[in-house]
Amino acid sequence: GLVWSFSTWLLVLVQVLLWGWARGSELTFELPDNAKQCFYEDITIGTKCTLEFQVVTGGHYDVDCRLEDPDGTVMYKEMKKQYDSFTFTAAKNGTYKFCFSNEFSTFTHKTVYFDFQVGEDPPLFPNENRVTALTQMESACVSIHEALKSVIDYQTHFRLREAQGRSRAEDLNTRVAFWSIGEAFILLVVSISQVVLLRSFFSDKKTTTTRVGS
Repeated sequence: GLVWSFSTWLLVLVQVLLWGWARGSELTFELPDNAKQCFYEDITIGTKCTLEFQVVTGGHYDVDCRLEDPDGTVMYKEMKKQYDSFTFTAAKNGTYKFCFSNEFSTFTHKTVYFDFQVGEDPPLFPNENRVTALTQMESACVSIHEALKSVIDYQTHFRLREAQGRSRAEDLNTRVAFWSIGEAFILLVVSISQVVLLRSFFSDKKTTTTRVGS
């Protein structure tokens, strides 16, 4: 009766809260200059997948990205992209490879974030007969699940934007600091040069007179 419904509701709520972390691969990693990093994922045929990436810090915030199927056929290739998203349906069983390359950069390392979603979320109630309508509690749980997924996506993108903005601000602050030091040094050199030049104009030139006796 009421106790069973309450325990079921708690179980479903815990499942809803944890479901968003059980799907996909999400990673933020450092990509050094002149480096290439590859990742591999086993995918079955007919599975819908989405690869999303963004360069968080480093240089011009760009990176090369390449996705290959199990036979080595290039499915996606972009050069010097700051961020992008690519969705595909696996046409073959096997291991798919996607790589991020910073080989075009000679001295700047990058921080790259990617989210690789494989398949779609299974239904919250796999044992339910879909011919019948969902109960009010089940409908509420489904709505909470969808809302939490949206919240997670928004939080991820806001964290990335915050990290990227902080990196840009720190880089700008460093440039301003060096520029200020350079201007101060130039101003000091110019001031000293002007003082020395003005003193040379107003200083008395001493002349030496020599008497020749007979």
